[in-house]
Parts: sequence; structure tokens; C-alpha cells
Amino acid sequence: MLDENKILPSEEENNVTPQNSETQEEKTPINSAEEEISLKNEVVKENEEEELPIVDDSVLASQTTESIDEEKKPEVLSKLETPLVNEAIDEIETKIAESSEKTIHASIEMLDYESLSLEDLVTELSKLVKEHPVQNIHNNVNNIKNAFNIKFGEVLKSEKAKFIESGGDVVDFKYSNPVKTTYNSVLYDYKVKKTEFYAKQDNQLDENLKNKLNIIEDLKHLIDNADGGTMYKLFKDIQDKWRVIGPIPKAKYNDTWRTYEHHVERFYDLLHLSNDLRDLDFKHNYEEKLALVVKAEELAELEDINFAFNELQILHKLWKEEVGPVGREHREEVWDRFSAATRKVHDKRHEFFKDLRSKFDENVDEKLAIIASIESIDTSKNKSRTDWQKSIKEIEDLRSKFFSIGQVPKVKSNEIWSKFKEVTKNFNIDKNNFFKDVKNEHLDNLNEKKLLIERAKALKDSEDWDVATEIMKKIQADWKNIGHVPRKYSDKLWKEFKDACNHYFDRLHSEQDAGNKVEMEVFIKKKDLLAQIKSTVEGDEEITLDNLKEYVSDWRDLGRVPFEMKHIETKFNKVIDKIVESSDIEAKDVEMIKFENLVNSYLEQKNYHKLNSEQLFVRKKVDETVKGIQQLENNIGFISNATADNPLLKNVMDNIAVYKVKLEVWKTKLEYLKKLEY
Repeated sequence: MLDENKILPSEEENNVTPQNSETQEEKTPINSAEEEISLKNEVVKENEEEELPIVDDSVLASQTTESIDEEKKPEVLSKLETPLVNEAIDEIETKIAESSEKTIHASIEMLDYESLSLEDLVTELSKLVKEHPVQNIHNNVNNIKNAFNIKFGEVLKSEKAKFIESGGDVVDFKYSNPVKTTYNSVLYDYKVKKTEFYAKQDNQLDENLKNKLNIIEDLKHLIDNADGGTMYKLFKDIQDKWRVIGPIPKAKYNDTWRTYEHHVERFYDLLHLSNDLRDLDFKHNYEEKLALVVKAEELAELEDINFAFNELQILHKLWKEEVGPVGREHREEVWDRFSAATRKVHDKRHEFFKDLRSKFDENVDEKLAIIASIESIDTSKNKSRTDWQKSIKEIEDLRSKFFSIGQVPKVKSNEIWSKFKEVTKNFNIDKNNFFKDVKNEHLDNLNEKKLLIERAKALKDSEDWDVATEIMKKIQADWKNIGHVPRKYSDKLWKEFKDACNHYFDRLHSEQDAGNKVEMEVFIKKKDLLAQIKSTVEGDEEITLDNLKEYVSDWRDLGRVPFEMKHIETKFNKVIDKIVESSDIEAKDVEMIKFENLVNSYLEQKNYHKLNSEQLFVRKKVDETVKGIQQLENNIGFISNATADNPLLKNVMDNIAVYKVKLEVWKTKLEYLKKLEY
């Protein structure tokens, strides 16, 4: 696509006329080429309403002060110094001046950089910078930069996605790559060499300008000291020297060329002493300019406007720098054809940009619609990282769409860009505030987890297994309930915590394995004791209370069995119940034996929670029984004719007796529990 900003011409035209006149030339002679150029730039406005004619500078340049009547001299000088009004020619003049500083560079083979890896791109860049002149590798370096940025961007995006998926915060994401470091270093070397080159080139441009000004002085000297026998040969030598001098600063280009061309025309006017040589040159130049005219007319018919305009600049440069003047009878004719072709290219080009601007106007609406979409995204409902990740993805998609739309008119560009930056900035502020809060929360989580690690390390060598195990389980549960911590600490914290927990539980399991062996031996012994008791019961031997207490005591003294073999306790209790049913042992005694056996089993299991619950239950029963007795005793007062043989009174008294027996049992149980140490 054509770059409109770079090649659209200025529409402003100033009608100006030079200060110098015949009188001024007498008072202020031009002593050097540089002073002459300076004088041309010191102009004042004349009648602004007067429209100046379109005049070919080559025609004006040929009308020197020495070949016209003194009467018409000021008028001709005015035409000579007047800037071109022709917009098309002026545009070309401007572009040629801009290109005057450019030097021709050798091209380097362009590889398929998009197919190379990051490492290979860095290798190629390093090779270019080391082995080739910096002015020749500009396009290659730009293509490498584009390919590298795209590929590295994909790597960066992938690493960022992995970071976020693993629980990291986007604000904490950092990524370094040795290939990128090397790339930056080589690119820096390129920029240094490029800066040095253009600094030298600027110096060379100034030196070339100085040389061309010296050539002009030589030409003026030749004219002022004309020798018919040698002047033509010396003139050709001067032309050859002029052509071989390199480019000059663009700001000086047009004035320098016009000054040189002016004195070339002066020289040809002196060639009346040798008309044959002059006519021969005129004939040759006429043929050359006709060839340029034909090429310009062909360019005017091309569809590729950009190509035609660039080629036209080359033709104009050849017209100015390579081809000399033609005979006066042909000057207007050949220039009119050349300028007409130039005008046609100019008009087609401006029509093209007019259509392009229309398309740019459509792009304005599309970009404003995207800006409105970004602005409408409601982030106030984003409460989690997942919510924000969805919004970020949505914004990135809209940004990509915004940049995929083409150019907009220059007058709208800054406004649209400012609006786009504003809405994206507002989104980023909200996003950053959220992740800043998240970051603070993560720091709080970090401190909490550090405290848990300290507690776990303090307990990892404990041998108070029951207490330490419960605390360690609580620590692990608390760890799970704490949220994320900054990623750079996450792995280290988890390792410390896991090591402390594993150390403790490995010791616990070793202890349990040893305890399990002992419990298995207890199980075998209890199994044998149970078989012995069953044998006694089945043998119809009389079992007294003392025998029963002995069985229970022996059973309890054996210890604890493995948890998965607790069923043997149930079997033992059933055998005890069977003994009680078939004997005359009092229920109160049996109740206490069972209770003591149950409580002692809790002690063996170190189930202190059950023991505490049992004690609360017994206390509650004591209170309930006392209240029951008190209620029954109060009821006696409401019985009329409360004699000893009254049935109702007798029933109440019996119930009171039962309650008292129960109360004694409950109190006995409570006293037993109080004596226990756990």
C-alpha cells in the first residue's frame, strides 16, 4: 500500500519574486556559488492576486543576463528565480530533493527467514552484521526482526499460558531466554554500526556539496575567462566532474542544481563562436529528452500508480542531472509534453488517494465501534482470577481486531489512537488494581503458610503420638484452606512443609507397625482366654462374682487388639452376659463389671473423647435420678389417707426404692471415673 503521508504533496503555493535586479547586481556582485544560492532564498511577496505562468526552469535558465536585452533583464531574472507553480512538477521536485541524500546500496540475498528457528535467525543476523556493510543489510535485518518478534512472541505467549495454568499471577510473570539476550546484543551492534555509517554519510554529503560549489565556481571562471579554443573541452571536463560527485544534502539540492544549470545555459550562450559544437549538443540532448518524454507518457498509462510515480522521479532526475539543454525552438514543446505526462501521473495518483481516503473513513467507524466494545466491558463483576482471565482474553481479541483494520485519515488518527489508549488504559488500571490486591492476599497467605511450616517442624520429632498426630492433621487441613502464594515461593514452601509432615508420619507409621505386632499377640492371647471361658461355661461349672471379676481383669490386663479385630471384644461381652443370665450374681455387680470393662477399653484405645462423654452422661443420670426421687417424695404429700397399706402410696415407695438403687449404681460409676487418670 502506498504511504500517503510520505508522498502527498503540499497544496500551498506562494508567488514570490527575487530581490535582485539590475541595480542590485551592480551594487552587490555574486562572489561565490554559495552566496548566489543564498541570494535566491531571500525573496519577498509580490502581488498575491497575480497568477504566475507555468514556466520550465530549463527554459528560464537558458535566458541569461548576457543573451537578452538590458531592458528585459529584470523581467527575465524574475522568471528565473520564481518557484514552480505547477503542482505536479513541484511534487516531483520535492521528492527528488528528498531522495538526493540516498545512496545506492548492494542488495543481499533474502532468505526465507520465516521458516528459520529463533537460533538460526540470530545466527543469520550475526553473520549479516559481521560480514556485510551496514548500509546493504537494512531490508534483511528488518525481515529478520519481524520473523524473530513473531516467533518469540509465540514462545512468550506459550510460557505465559503455562505460568497462569500452574497457578501463577499474570503480574508476576517473567521470562528470560538466552537466545533473546544474544539477539539483543547483535541487534545493538547493528544499531551502533548503522549510527556510525550515517554519521560518516552526513559528513560525506557536506563534502560533496562543497565540491559541487567548487565546480560551479570553476564553471563561472570558465565563462568569465572564455577561450574559444579550449573552453568546450574544459566545459566537458567540468560536466564529468559534476556527475561523478556523490549525493548532497536534500535541503541544498534544488538550489545547487538550479545555480549550476543557470551557468551551464550561460556557457551555451557563449558557444556562438562554435555553433557546430553547440548544435551538436542540442541535437543530442533533444533526442535524449524526447526519449524521457516517451517514457513519461508510457508511465502515465500504467495502472500501478506507485511504480509510475517512483519511475517518474527517476526520469525527472535524469532530465535535470544527466541531459543538458536543447535548442530554444524545441524547449517549450518538449517541456510541455514532459510536464503534461507528469500532470497525468500526478492526477491519477491523487485520485487514487482520494478513493483511499474514502476507505479510510470507513475504517474510522469500525475502529470507533471496537473502542465502544472495549469501553462496554463491565469488569465490576470480576471477582476471581478466572473472571479476569476471560476479560483479558476478550480485550486481547478486540485489540487484535483493532490493529487488523487498515489506516484512517491522518486528521482522525491521533484522536482515535487517544481514545483507544484511554479505554485500554482504564481496563489495565482496573486489572492491575485487582491483581495488586491478589498479590497482597498472596503475601498474607505466604505468611500463614510459613507459620504452619514452623509448627510442623516443631512437631516432626514429637513422641506424644496422640496429641501430635491430631495437631499435624489440623495443620494439614489448614494448609489446604489457605489460598495461593507468589509462585516464586510456592515450590520451596511446599517442599519444606511436605518434608516436615512426611518426617513425622513416617515415624508414626513405624511406631504403629511395631505396635501392631504387639496387638496381634494380644489378640491371640485374648482368643485363647475366650475359648477357656467358653469351655468353663459349657462345663456347667458354677461361676461366682469373683470368677467373673477375674475373667474381666485378666481380659483387660492383656491389652489392646488391632482395630480391625475389635469384634473379639463383642464376643467376650456376649459370653459375660450369658454367665450373668445363668447365675445368681446381683445385677448391680454385673452392671459395674460391664461398665468397668467398657471404660477400660476406652483407656486402652486412648479414646479420651469417649471417656469424657461417658463421664458427662453419668453425671446427667445422677442428676436425673435425684430429681426423680425428689418428685416421687413430693407426690406422697398429695396422697390422701396415706397409710402403710394404701396401694398408691406403696407403689410410690417401691419406685423410690428402685430409683435409689439406680442412684447408687450411677454414683459408683461416677466415683470410678473420677479415680481414672488420663
